[in-house]
Amino acid sequence: MTEILSYTAYRQLSQMFFAVIFFHVSEYFLAAVIHGKSSVTLQSLLISKHYILAMVFSLLEYLIEVAFFPELKEHWVISDLGLVLVVIGEIIRKVAIITAGQSFTHIIRVRPDEHHHLITHGIYKFIRHPGYCGFFIWSVATQIMLCNPLSTIGFAVVVWKFFSTRIPYEEYFLRQFFGIEYVEYAQQVVSGVPFVN
Repeated sequence: MTEILSYTAYRQLSQMFFAVIFFHVSEYFLAAVIHGKSSVTLQSLLISKHYILAMVFSLLEYLIEVAFFPELKEHWVISDLGLVLVVIGEIIRKVAIITAGQSFTHIIRVRPDEHHHLITHGIYKFIRHPGYCGFFIWSVATQIMLCNPLSTIGFAVVVWKFFSTRIPYEEYFLRQFFGIEYVEYAQQVVSGVPFVN
């Protein structure tokens, strides 16, 4: 039990819990500030059954590896790189939400809305889907920070697969709403998720 509560485990798990709590609370807070508290639900916390399952698997992997292969967790360059990437992913996502303002929602719009505008300035000038890009970086980086090799690969594959279907679905509606303006924008700016055009 002493090994599990070592400095390494304490630091890495503390960073992970702080990253997760900050991510979800700030998502909810920004949604409430931008859209008004009355239009925000628990869905704005972005916690699903699949997400909880992934986090439980991640924690189990961590605890098993720290108990039986503690040397795996002592790669501080890798862990610190993960921490830096967690912060970068968080910043990209939150800048995307703030820049888009009322045009940013957690649920894909399938009908035009008076508050929905095509955002092409700020971070959107460089990344077409910075919110997705930020989440992709953040989620994979949490596992790099924990030095979890299986979960790093698993999170990368699962999150990429999710966005590889979500982005084309969302862009179908964006083309409907904004027409040639969106088509031209999409041709000039990368999606922000690797290998997803």
